[in-house]
Amino acid sequence: MPPFKNLKIFPKDISRADLLSTMKFFSQSLGVRCTYCHVGVEGQPLSTFDFASDAKDKKVTARKMLAMADRINKENFEAEDPGVLKVTCYTCHRDSTKPLRAPPPAAPTTVPGPSDAAPTHS
Repeated sequence: MPPFKNLKIFPKDISRADLLSTMKFFSQSLGVRCTYCHVGVEGQPLSTFDFASDAKDKKVTARKMLAMADRINKENFEAEDPGVLKVTCYTCHRDSTKPLRAPPPAAPTTVPGPSDAAPTHS
């Protein structure tokens, strides 16, 4: 398999499996499909996509975000190994293309009432 083209953040020798796993993680973290960042037509074979192209601004933004997360992990958490990262795309995006700016609403809490109490046996 020929080497990947136009890698600017990932190691030049990244394995196909690692790259695909990482792309799947990005997709899940932002709730998007390949066409969000890459040139291609949804529903067409991936072999028809131009993954090396920088034509989409979202791909350029993704690189900036990856560099930011890398910097945060190294400078604040001394994390060099991708397996122990503290900050990832999911940290802020949570299945959305727009990063969360506030905590998600809390789940409603209920206080047990008398009918919820465990039965007592006397």
